[in-house]
Amino acid sequence: MRIAIAGAGSVGRSIATELAGNGHDVLLIDRDTRAIGVDDLPEVEWLLADACELSTLEDARLGDFDVVIAASSDDKVNLVVSLLAKTEFGVGRVIARINDPANEWLFNDSWGVDLAVSPPRLIADLVEDEPEEEPFDEGTLPPLPGAEIAESVLRADSPFAGGPESGLIAALPEGVALVAVVGPGGVRAPEPERVLSVGNTVVFLAEPDSLGPLEVLLGSVDGTPEA
Repeated sequence: MRIAIAGAGSVGRSIATELAGNGHDVLLIDRDTRAIGVDDLPEVEWLLADACELSTLEDARLGDFDVVIAASSDDKVNLVVSLLAKTEFGVGRVIARINDPANEWLFNDSWGVDLAVSPPRLIADLVEDEPEEEPFDEGTLPPLPGAEIAESVLRADSPFAGGPESGLIAALPEGVALVAVVGPGGVRAPEPERVLSVGNTVVFLAEPDSLGPLEVLLGSVDGTPEA
């Protein structure tokens, strides 16, 4: 399939890595030159442009794509991209990322969205589905008031890529819990013995003061306040 992804942040890059690895033709669109990493993902096409501009999508020949994924960190951008993809270019399947769960009501077919995905909601569901009678494993913490959700994509030079999740858990700073891993099978709960792969997105709950040490450990993280 031909798949266009608007937003080359950690989420967009992770999706692109997985899809390209599965043999799909992937185009990443982002207007931020800092997000463009041709050397990081050489198997992916890149377009430096504003995905909310109709002319950009015309240049990309969006109508030739089977799927469009609006994966930016801005819900307004994701809604505009979804609407243009569906109404102007007739894309068959439009998937949109919801960053703020309060905006979920907007992400429907009236905005061109066929499927909406809310990482904060998925993570919250994973945490809340944990049986109350089971103690937390060492290296994890219960949800904390004022905690933030942070995520990072494992790159080829990450010391944790190719190793078990237990190694990452053991190295986490105090006040940080690994709560989910996003890979080819979607979002799943941590499994200490499972091997982490390049392109996996690791998701954490973290106290605000722990975000700095976490970024030092991983190289970079994207953080959003917990809803």
